[in-house]
Amino acid sequence: MADAFDRLTSRLADYSSLEALAYLLAWDQRTMMPPGGTAHRSEHLALLERLGHQTLTDPETGRLLDELESREASLDPDSWEAATIRVARRDYRKAVQVATDLRAEMARAASESAPVWIEAKTTSNFELFLPLLERNLELRHRYVECFGPQEEPYDVLLDDFEPEMKTAEVRRIFDEIKPELVQLIADLRGRDVDDSFLAGDFAIDEQVALDLEVVDVFGHRPNTWRIDPTEHPFAAGAGIDDVRITTHYYPDHLKSLFSTMHEYGHGLYAHQLPREVAHLPVGQHTSLGIHESQSRLWENLVGRSLPFWRFFYPRLQEVFPEQFGGVDVETFYAGINKVQPSLIRIEADEVTYGMHVILRFELEQDMINGRVELRDLPQRWAEKMDEYLGVQVPDHARGVLQDMHWASGLVGYFSTYLLGTVMSVQIWEKAGEELGDLEGQIERGEFAPLREWLGARIHGQGRKYPPQELLRRATGSTIDARPYLAYLKKKFGAPVAV
Repeated sequence: MADAFDRLTSRLADYSSLEALAYLLAWDQRTMMPPGGTAHRSEHLALLERLGHQTLTDPETGRLLDELESREASLDPDSWEAATIRVARRDYRKAVQVATDLRAEMARAASESAPVWIEAKTTSNFELFLPLLERNLELRHRYVECFGPQEEPYDVLLDDFEPEMKTAEVRRIFDEIKPELVQLIADLRGRDVDDSFLAGDFAIDEQVALDLEVVDVFGHRPNTWRIDPTEHPFAAGAGIDDVRITTHYYPDHLKSLFSTMHEYGHGLYAHQLPREVAHLPVGQHTSLGIHESQSRLWENLVGRSLPFWRFFYPRLQEVFPEQFGGVDVETFYAGINKVQPSLIRIEADEVTYGMHVILRFELEQDMINGRVELRDLPQRWAEKMDEYLGVQVPDHARGVLQDMHWASGLVGYFSTYLLGTVMSVQIWEKAGEELGDLEGQIERGEFAPLREWLGARIHGQGRKYPPQELLRRATGSTIDARPYLAYLKKKFGAPVAV
């Protein structure tokens, strides 16, 4: 049996290495690769996807899992050995239902779409992007069909990103959140908050240095991280000691600072995965919702908090004295937390952000269920932006083309942004309860206790547990919107319902 387990883990390690290489090539395409290299890169990524899928779905993988079934029953379910077998069986059973050629074609289409999306966004030309969107969605329909008739086809796509979560559950959570956000936005819409000092001349080289400093202050092992510019920020890398985050710089605003904090949270998760199994599927993140809880925690609960800026604001004033020398920390804190409906999701304040995600979640269900013609997507987007946020969409670049996800075929992904935001508050409150003086630690620039707590409770657990079980073990509860809504009302001055 030990030999069977060793042979299984050897096969799984090869599969994980192929996935890591694909992540690395995708990172290169979006940061360093000459645009003319797209055709080559698309074939490279399709090949890696094909090889990885073949490795995972080889009949030998199934035979080894069958051989290990009797042993699995005798193992401690909390052991890495039991978890490795359990996760491998789940991945195998799902993967064998999908043709290898389809997986390769999905990877190729995503890669080929990336530069077209950039051009379409730059020129605000939805017609240029539409054929690739149609192709990616057609491939997702074929993918869903691999799993047989579904009462809710979107469940298949959602499960790729948030395992064991159902569309009905997401809809229930969002239906609880949506009216509360609408009311809170209405209550705060007329509040006058000065944030004029956030716009100005911010030299990009100084922003780059400041972003590197923030990542170092938050903490990581030496010689293991890098930050690069890109059109749409993301985090990637090839292992726990090769973490690559990205940001987008604006010469007239400090938005990159919060983008970097956000991607730091993603990077830290990858950085603190369990080293002993980090080369196996069980050693990866458990879901994108949990991943997003980490990025939103560092961006908002740390990075937009008054304790953090009491610690770091003198440094910001030192780097940009002209902009912030005459602005006190409380005014700065109010400015960076101003609630104002706006066009761009990744730049949205904490209150309006959720409505951006709900809009995309609803549109994705309409897309996958054929309830909207893709040609009409910009109009439907604009109507929902007006209805939910009272914002008029002036062009496609700041509307339906602003996110890269559909260009990458990532349909079923968007809900994890709000699920993660909700869970971030649950995790933050539990960390505060157990660490005792979390806000004081943040104000003193002591981030190690929080990093280590997250490492022990979240990151270091890998995929040992499904997302909601991991959250329950870490916080005592599965996903619950009430702490998130109470947090928003407390922070932004609205009364908390009793």
